[in-house]
Amino acid sequence: MSEKSLRSVILGAAFLMATSAVGPGFLTQTTVFTKQLLASFGFVILLSIILDIFAQLNIWQVLTVSGKRGQELANETIPGSGYLLAALVAAGGLVFNIGNIAGCGLGLNVLFGISVETGAVISAFIAIGIFLIKEAGAAMDLFVKALGVMMILLIVYVVVASHPPLAEAATRTFVPLEIDARAIVTLVGGTVGGYITFAGAHRLIDAGISGPDSLPEVRRSAVTGIVLTACIRFFLFLAALGVVSMGLAIDDANPPASVFQNAAGPVGYKIFGIVMWSAAITSVIGAAFTSVSFIKTFSSRIETRSNYAIVLFIVVSTAIFLLLGRSPVLILVWAGTMNGFILPIGLSIVLLASRKKSIVGKYAHPLWLQLAGWFVVAVMSVFSIQTVISSL
Repeated sequence: MSEKSLRSVILGAAFLMATSAVGPGFLTQTTVFTKQLLASFGFVILLSIILDIFAQLNIWQVLTVSGKRGQELANETIPGSGYLLAALVAAGGLVFNIGNIAGCGLGLNVLFGISVETGAVISAFIAIGIFLIKEAGAAMDLFVKALGVMMILLIVYVVVASHPPLAEAATRTFVPLEIDARAIVTLVGGTVGGYITFAGAHRLIDAGISGPDSLPEVRRSAVTGIVLTACIRFFLFLAALGVVSMGLAIDDANPPASVFQNAAGPVGYKIFGIVMWSAAITSVIGAAFTSVSFIKTFSSRIETRSNYAIVLFIVVSTAIFLLLGRSPVLILVWAGTMNGFILPIGLSIVLLASRKKSIVGKYAHPLWLQLAGWFVVAVMSVFSIQTVISSL
């Protein structure tokens, strides 16, 4: 692989992870919790970023060193666990993708006034078209990078327009007045839960980037994806905080749209449409690609026709959304919560695998990274249990 192609794949994997995390659920969850926690939500974001870093570095490094996808590594660590992990990730990815398809429809509804259902179907066809291209991997990399950069620029514009209280946001990010366990579970679940954690690593493995010698590129890709996600989440948080601080109402039926519209008027509302559609369509692609990558190794027929399996995944997600007719906001928030439960399971298996020479060979996974990974497992397990108890 040429140096230029290598850089493209590394950046593409970073953007695939970041744009998978920055979906419509990301936009909705951030706005909903900013409205509830105000400036203290900054602490939740900070904690989620720390947990993200520890989870991502562990999973990306162990997977790429071994050259094995999550389900293969799991089966070799605890026989049969790969099937469980694949089922959990695929189910979580499907739930997320229903919300992603809904977000696509909502974005096109804002931009062109068409129905949400029509917008969802049009977007599904666009996503399917990418996977029917001969060089689908390269097309996917280019698509997510272009839309990812556009999202960042547009959200920054809205932040400037909303005039957030930066001093208060900075203070409460480190000294919060309130800590919400469900917000943490949902945020981490929506950022690195379920399929999202494995998206970039699986893309690198598919491109042939694996083994101990690839670690510098893997770390660079992982850190780039985490930084991109962190920047967008903080920018969106600041935009929402600015709107709330001005005393403007946020519509519970469509929280992020209210932020953009209140901050920048009619132009802001159209920007929301672009950002929502971009976030949603890239997440549709990321969820479909990664979910199928978890099941394709169990069948040679699926593996040789993986792009068609991805197309089927998108079709099924769209059909379920059209049949459900449920509020996209409710689907999106609960999708993040559900995926938050998958993270401790997947990360635990990866950490156990990191100590098996039959999987990682002579590679010695750093002790500090292992300890940090088990810290994430403990924190997310406790917060997940608290979330279940509080909802009973």
